Amino acid sequence: VQLQASGGGSAQAGESLRLSCEVLGSPNVYSLMSWYRQRPGKERELVADITYRGVTDYADAVKGRFVIDRDNAKNEASLQMSDLKPEDTAVYYCNAGCAGAGEKVLGHWGQGTQVTVSS
Repeated sequence: VQLQASGGGSAQAGESLRLSCEVLGSPNVYSLMSWYRQRPGKERELVADITYRGVTDYADAVKGRFVIDRDNAKNEASLQMSDLKPEDTAVYYCNAGCAGAGEKVLGHWGQGTQVTVSS
């Protein structure tokens, strides 16, 4: 199984970027798709996740600015990032895992895509 992330790059503060994550090599549609990020000098942190049925969860820092979505038919997830801030600068990773019975379990990681926001 391979997760192919794309869409990173550079942006000015206030601009938008869209990240995409495609699950390759597996017929399974994972019940939980997540985006994490690792900022310089920080640990990896959850940005947003979405269940198969479309239930979403966001980190407080991105609520109202980022939107996670998924296309189960294409086995893809996306992260629309708006009103970007310099503190959003990070390597963004997607993850395909499982959600059920009140638990979330991380699974396969993508390779990471760099997002750099300048002021």
